[in-house]
Amino acid sequence: MRIWAVANQKGGVGKTTTTLALAGLLADAGKRVLVVDLDPHGSMTSYFGYDPDSMEHSCYDLFQHSGVIPAGLPQQLLRETSHENIKLLPSSTALAVLERQSPSKDGLGLVISRTLAQLDGEFDFAVIDSPPLLGVLMVNALAASEYLLIPVQTEFLALKGLERMVNTLRMINRSRRQALPFSIVPTLFDRRTQASMTALGMLKKQYPETLWQAYIPIDTRLRDASRAGLVPSRFDKSSRAIVAYRALLKHVLSRCLQPEAAQLPQALADQEVVAERES
Repeated sequence: MRIWAVANQKGGVGKTTTTLALAGLLADAGKRVLVVDLDPHGSMTSYFGYDPDSMEHSCYDLFQHSGVIPAGLPQQLLRETSHENIKLLPSSTALAVLERQSPSKDGLGLVISRTLAQLDGEFDFAVIDSPPLLGVLMVNALAASEYLLIPVQTEFLALKGLERMVNTLRMINRSRRQALPFSIVPTLFDRRTQASMTALGMLKKQYPETLWQAYIPIDTRLRDASRAGLVPSRFDKSSRAIVAYRALLKHVLSRCLQPEAAQLPQALADQEVVAERES
């Protein structure tokens, strides 16, 4: 199973949308995908029609066993979604108390790694939606992942948040055996505004080696997909944002491709041809 995290220490930059868009494209290509909601706000959990305020069982359960995951518990927590190839490990607002509990508990930093190890044979990909806060939940996401996507809204304040995220990543990498590769993903780009153009230019200048050289445009179809509870590619596979996310997925796969995923780029290319014909 390939494991990716989507994280930034600033909210409102498109983390959940990026998670769902990439998961949806992988699922459309026939891959078995797990999405993990580690944000106590539970945006992705709500997206699929579950209420994080009233979830009786969620990712929070995984952290209640001193880092030892009981056999079968991850499978019990899985929830269906609107896409037949996507399963959800849901969030709940109870996750917000973990930061207060973590100093008194050992082994919490590898809970998600151990959880996904139990689910390894059941999924081809796992995509983790992280909270916008450096703490035990983000540490879990980064520790479990082999690739990181950092969505960054193309405006000045979001660039400051990116600096904090990159510094955090450097700190996390000191405790990893291998540095975590990552791509910075410009999001919510509006070429009509000087702010977006300037921010994109600054990103290209400051992060030339790790910046994905395209961008995700503002697209109201993403909001429409959220209201419908469908992954964006199921709602409108030829929208501007989905065309961009399809290119992003190809970029990520090209950087961490394994033989078992060799057929995926062609499947994505076939999707793109269909989308062009129908647009």
